[in-house]
Amino acid sequence: MNKVFLNLALTVAWVFLTGEFTLTNFVEGFIVAVIVLIVSDYVVGQNLYIKKLPIFVMFVFFFIKELVVANLKVAYDILTPRNLMKPGIIKVPLDAKSDLELTILSNLITLTPGTLSLEISKDKEFLFVHCMYVTDEKEMISGIKNGFEKRLLEVLR
Repeated sequence: MNKVFLNLALTVAWVFLTGEFTLTNFVEGFIVAVIVLIVSDYVVGQNLYIKKLPIFVMFVFFFIKELVVANLKVAYDILTPRNLMKPGIIKVPLDAKSDLELTILSNLITLTPGTLSLEISKDKEFLFVHCMYVTDEKEMISGIKNGFEKRLLEVLR
């Protein structure tokens, strides 16, 4: 299991075992889980988790930024009299291959306003995405590949 997800699982276990469902308790549990995983890596002789944790934190901030920007873009389009929408379906080539990677990637794309993951090809080579604002198809594909997919694979691999 990926250590980031193990960290989140330990954090959730901490919250349930303490019985306090507060943000402070969640943060405390997260810190305790980080310490446990770092110590376990030290005992085993690895330092991978210390390297992956900042990458995961940066990924979370990247996703939040993309989420805010997409929300503002859609809200602006709704509130102004001009219609900026140019909907289309793009075919994104995939580097992600495992079911976990594909599931998380497609869900992240769907969670972002203005985009919707439609289907993954049977050979797992392409992801079809409906976009509300397709001005430049290559730019949209590059944004997904160099944004979500690249950062997600850095966290998971």
